[in-house]
Amino acid sequence: MTTLITHPTGRYKFLPGIEPYSCGVIAEPGYEIVHVLLKDYRPWRTGFEFVDSFLKEQGRERTDLCAMQLRSAKPFTISGFIAYNKKYCEVLQKWGVYAGEFNPIARTNVCPVGLDDPEPVLHAFSFVRPNAKIDRKTFIVAGAGEMNRRELVSEGIIRIGETSYDAMAEKAAYVCSVMEKRLFGLQAEWEDVTTVEVYTIHPMYHLIEPLLLPTIPASSRRGILWHYTRPPVEGIEYEMDLRGVATEWVV
Repeated sequence: MTTLITHPTGRYKFLPGIEPYSCGVIAEPGYEIVHVLLKDYRPWRTGFEFVDSFLKEQGRERTDLCAMQLRSAKPFTISGFIAYNKKYCEVLQKWGVYAGEFNPIARTNVCPVGLDDPEPVLHAFSFVRPNAKIDRKTFIVAGAGEMNRRELVSEGIIRIGETSYDAMAEKAAYVCSVMEKRLFGLQAEWEDVTTVEVYTIHPMYHLIEPLLLPTIPASSRRGILWHYTRPPVEGIEYEMDLRGVATEWVV
C-alpha cells in the first residue's frame, strides 16, 4: 500500500489511488472528519455548488472537502466512466483541492436500482473540521470493487460475467482484502470502524457468516449496511466501503 500523503492545507492525510479518487483519507490529530448525508439527491454539479456553500457556512475552505459519495442511474461502460471522471476531476482541479499531482478526495459511486436521474447525483460528502477534544481516529475508506488492476480495463475484473456462489465469494473476498489494506494503510484499525457498507444486487446472506464476519471484524459489532445497488462499472458485481466517524449529519 502506498505511503500516506499529508494534504498541504486540508488537515488530513490520504492514500493515493487512481486519477478519479484516492483510496482513503484520515483526519490529522485535533481535527475530525464529518460525514454529511443529503436528504435529497442533487445533480452532481449542483451538488458541488451546495457543498461549496455548505463549507462556507461552516467556516471551512474547499480544501477541507475530503470525500464524495455519488449515485448513478446505471453502470457506466469503462470508457463512459473514464469520460465522466474527467469532468468530475476538472471541478476538483478548479477548486484547488489537488495535492500536487494527486487527487486526494476519497469516493464511492454506485448505482441504486430504481434511480432514474439522467446524470450522477450527490448522495453524501465528508469534510474536515477542528475538534480539539476528539480522541479517536476519523477516516473514510473509498469504495472498491473486484478490479485487481490500477487501470480501468475489463481484464482486471475478477471472474467477469460470473455471479455463481463461488464467483461472488471470490469477488467479495478480494474486496474485503482491499478494504483491510486501505484501512491499515490509513493507520487505522478495525475497532475504529463505525460503518461497513456493501453494494451489490446479488444475495448476501450466504456470504455473511463464512466470509464477511470473520474477514471484516467490525461487522460483528457494527453490522453490515447492504445497499441494493450495482457498482459503477459494467461487469463489476460487488463493492464495499468503510468509515470511522464521530459525527454524521443529514442536511
